[in-house]
Amino acid sequence: MAHDNYYLLGYIVRTHGTKGDVTIHLDVDYPEDYAEVDSIFVEIKGELVPYFVEDMNIQKQNKAIVRLEDVDSIEQAQALVGNALYMPIEELEDLGEGGFYYHQIQGYTVVDEVMGELGIIRAIYTPNTQDLIAMDYQGSEVLIPIVDDIVLSADHEKKQVRVKLPEGLLEVYLNPDSDAEALAESEDNED
Repeated sequence: MAHDNYYLLGYIVRTHGTKGDVTIHLDVDYPEDYAEVDSIFVEIKGELVPYFVEDMNIQKQNKAIVRLEDVDSIEQAQALVGNALYMPIEELEDLGEGGFYYHQIQGYTVVDEVMGELGIIRAIYTPNTQDLIAMDYQGSEVLIPIVDDIVLSADHEKKQVRVKLPEGLLEVYLNPDSDAEALAESEDNED
């Protein structure tokens, strides 16, 4: 199965108990939306293998305990640990005009309201603190916080993401030594 028509749901992170249950990390904004899924696809050696979901118990911090059909032992569950989980794209809800899912905007051009076209989105980072767009800009990676005041909308037809960058954000990445130099100067002036 080609991965083109699927989106990343999360990963199997460990076994749970001795009867074949697994703990998964859901790499999605609203894990509770997946509590009633009937099936998922597990990536095994580059192939997507369908599994029916017998039970999914959503936990805190984007975790869930899952029982998959025909996975009845800790050994079978252990063989799945570390594998990625996928869902068919057609099961995603339409977010309306300007909305986007992270997997959709990779490769899109970032367009600032003031400065125009800036660069191409290379990745989306989702650490616990703040989701970030990673964009190539003048040979440097620039990280853009994904918040409503900064990332305004996506135009899927033009393959663009419209942003309103805070003043000075690009300069931080283009002149990383300027902050260190300013700090050193202020310390010298104190002496």
